[in-house]
Amino acid sequence: MIALQIADIKSFMKKLLLTDSFDRFLLLDGAVTTFNTFHIDGNLQKSYYTREEQELLAKRSLSFWGEVRPFCLELIKGKRTPLSFRFTFQLSASNTEKLLDQTGITILPEQIRGLLINIRYDGHILSCTTGTSLAVFTMDKKLDHAWDDMVQKYFRQQEIPFETV
Repeated sequence: MIALQIADIKSFMKKLLLTDSFDRFLLLDGAVTTFNTFHIDGNLQKSYYTREEQELLAKRSLSFWGEVRPFCLELIKGKRTPLSFRFTFQLSASNTEKLLDQTGITILPEQIRGLLINIRYDGHILSCTTGTSLAVFTMDKKLDHAWDDMVQKYFRQQEIPFETV
């Protein structure tokens, strides 16, 4: 687990809310506090969808950020900065498998509950913290380090300036 402090909040917010930079991450949950606190549960309500749409969703149980982003933009945009917000993103199963393949880590994909990015804004500081959730106990920290490295590499590719704290 690492904590990254975002150096340019305005630039990060543009990437988060106005571009597809984070759209392929799954949204586990979130909250935005403006004049009220709005809680977001990323779990898909499959009964909302038609049978055909449910088949397209396959085994996915969480919304992609790209599906929720327009609603969050509506909550956050305006003349006033939100008092706070937080979002927890999870790497998709297919991208988790790619990470395992690229790094040669031998843990089984079904043993990984999630590779997470926690984004937090407290009204002054915006930080991102990585995390891993496993269904098994292991002393091996290779996956943690690979995920930390991948997130930092991704932020650099997206031109998101950060400091490790």
